[in-house]
Amino acid sequence: MDGANTTFVLISTAMVMLMIPGLGLFYAGLVRAKSALSTVMQCFICMGVVGVVWVLWGYTLAFGESIGGFIGGFNHFALQGVALEGADGELSPMLFMLFQGMFAAITPALLAGAFAERIKFSAFLVFVVLWSSLVYSPVAHWVWGGGWLGALGALDFAGGNVVHMTSGVGALAAAMVIGRRMGFPREPMEPHSIMLVLLGTGLLWFGWFGFNGGSALAADGIAVNAFVTTNTAAAAGALTWMLITWRFGGGKPSAIGAASGAVAGLVAITPGAGFVEPMPALLIGIVAAIVSYAAIEFRIRRQLDDSLDVWGIHGMSGTWGALAVGLFASTALSDGGVFTGNSGQFVSQLIATVATWAYAFIVTWILFKLVDVVMKVRVSEADEAIGLDASQHGEQEGSAV
Repeated sequence: MDGANTTFVLISTAMVMLMIPGLGLFYAGLVRAKSALSTVMQCFICMGVVGVVWVLWGYTLAFGESIGGFIGGFNHFALQGVALEGADGELSPMLFMLFQGMFAAITPALLAGAFAERIKFSAFLVFVVLWSSLVYSPVAHWVWGGGWLGALGALDFAGGNVVHMTSGVGALAAAMVIGRRMGFPREPMEPHSIMLVLLGTGLLWFGWFGFNGGSALAADGIAVNAFVTTNTAAAAGALTWMLITWRFGGGKPSAIGAASGAVAGLVAITPGAGFVEPMPALLIGIVAAIVSYAAIEFRIRRQLDDSLDVWGIHGMSGTWGALAVGLFASTALSDGGVFTGNSGQFVSQLIATVATWAYAFIVTWILFKLVDVVMKVRVSEADEAIGLDASQHGEQEGSAV
């Protein structure tokens, strides 16, 4: 094996893993103190649940021998046939499996923000097993595992469709099924720790270099490009959202706005990090902040309680990013996009987007309804009132207010 590439992907894998507790801190800061621990725990336990599911059957469903371009077969069940060392300098298949496993673990953790402060932990565990197996793995196969979207020519460098669109659109379905938190929208539900939000954002930004850069699967120029475009889009998103809140959000530059903009920019550049150049990445980050801000305003007007705006940020910025690949893809890094004369790429991106939206929304809706019928997904009103830290885990961090 190539030692430099192996080391690079090993480090990138660890960086993506760090994003999961980083996400937990980001989310925990946004909820009320009485449910902060439960919010972190929902993210943290995804490493455990998906870590087991992935090595048993998740990986083979995503990357096993294709069945009709829709899902992988069971030839890699329990990692059968997944070699430790790659042939002729190729990356270790076992390392590739683990790198992809981190993506699989963070995706349902992202979705958890939609129903923060009101889901039973037992129901969440069952939902994660089902959703990871029946939503994430099939879509990963469509795009990366030899499935029909990859064959169509759709591009997704590091997970715009596979990670952010599935979690964001799934979050929309889940929020609609579980309903609003008690008191929403009448009672204020302010974030309890903006410091945690910023700390979590910093960890996410750091880990995203491994998320996007590592997806090159080699320490090469494409990885360098992905590092640069990732940072550029995040910076542009953070500045744009902060300026929007400064102008339209009460005349003050919002720290949460800057953090949200950074995440929106990171999400939007994910599908194109290795396909677009830095200047288009700047524009992608700016538009991502505008699109996600507008989506959240729409959500608020509709009084839909997607608690932590997973749909608005991940779903909508992921959608914009996927379509932006079809516009801005560089001929130096791919077959190009609309602005380099390849309009067919935009068509492929549009088909992939519509298919992912439809599949993620419908299947998530069905799974959430199914779990609700079997074991009820929502905590009781009394448990919700005292907070999920005490009612679900019997543990509390500091004052629960």
